[in-house]
Amino acid sequence: MGTFLKSFLIAILLFFFLGAVFFAGYAFHASLQPEDNFTILDQAYQILKDNGLKEIPPDPKMEYGMIKGMLQTYDDAYTIFLEPVQHELQTDSLQGRFGGIGARIEKADNGNWLLFPLPGGPAERANIQEGDILQSVDKLQVTDQTSQDTILAALRGPVGSPVTLTILRKRDQQPVELTLKREEIELPSVTWNLIPDQPNIGIMHVNLIADSTGQEIQEAVLDLKQKGATHFMLDLRDNPGGLLTAGVDVARLFLQEGVVLEQQYRGKDKQVFYVDKPGDLVNLPLVILINQNSASAAEIIAGALKAQNRAKLVGTNTFGKDSIQVVFNLHDQSSLHVTAAKWWIPGINTPIGNGGIQPDLFIDPTNDPNAPDPIILAATQILLTPEKSDNP
Repeated sequence: MGTFLKSFLIAILLFFFLGAVFFAGYAFHASLQPEDNFTILDQAYQILKDNGLKEIPPDPKMEYGMIKGMLQTYDDAYTIFLEPVQHELQTDSLQGRFGGIGARIEKADNGNWLLFPLPGGPAERANIQEGDILQSVDKLQVTDQTSQDTILAALRGPVGSPVTLTILRKRDQQPVELTLKREEIELPSVTWNLIPDQPNIGIMHVNLIADSTGQEIQEAVLDLKQKGATHFMLDLRDNPGGLLTAGVDVARLFLQEGVVLEQQYRGKDKQVFYVDKPGDLVNLPLVILINQNSASAAEIIAGALKAQNRAKLVGTNTFGKDSIQVVFNLHDQSSLHVTAAKWWIPGINTPIGNGGIQPDLFIDPTNDPNAPDPIILAATQILLTPEKSDNP
């Protein structure tokens, strides 16, 4: 083969080789590009930065504003953005516990933030006194402009980790620096008591559906039984919901068998949540109290028990939230909560999103704080009235 022909073939092969490398690199680069290029947003931001009279807010405040504007245009009431502080506090509530110092805070009329230690907690053992003025938490300087959420998030942290406080004693106005170790502090989602004048009826007030709610309900039932309760009310009024799986587990406590709920994500197969075995509280005489603020996971509990005729619902229609939000943690521990699925309960014919769950007995609440609660009175009547037998 001649020299010219060899050179020509080598040139052709080199051309195709370089071309393949170029197009492979181009394709790889293109695959890394986002589907949407926000060129108008970039242009508007640059114009504002270059020409605006005011300084651009510091990072990440501007980014947060952009995210909130995006979600406002997206227009889904339950797809929300939480800044790091709000995300941390919500996570604590849903877990039912957090690492803290065992103290509540309260803002005085003059703007000072005051500490009130809880019995037996790290704050009390460190000799923090009621009404001590909080001046700093680690590097956070506390002023009258510091939000409650910001202070709470600073006080909380991993169990066993240290936190340094500077406080001002009200007596002598001398600053004192204290270093405490955070301990596990429980955030109960359930409180309970016997109904006044009805010592055989216990009521369990569930304010949130958290990881710990099922266990707390079982503890409440045990304690109320020891005090003489034989019949029970589960008060889900003004409960905004919480964790879907925790709501399913609470419903399972009271059910013998069957389906609790079904759910479906976009493009996915339907998922079914069954009762795997009879619940520990399946024979507990029970009435459930609901109102227009009973939502989400609280509606799962009420709806599942209604669908299987396990308990009567007393009160007003529930809120009607039958969607599921998936939480995505962002780089700075803020979070995006995205509506990603729907759920429904077999046996509840009307979609829960259309008007909520209807009670078995509709009772209007009273606006008179001194009057007896008509919903509790009606539930008491149901519990104390023997069920009619079908036998002659």
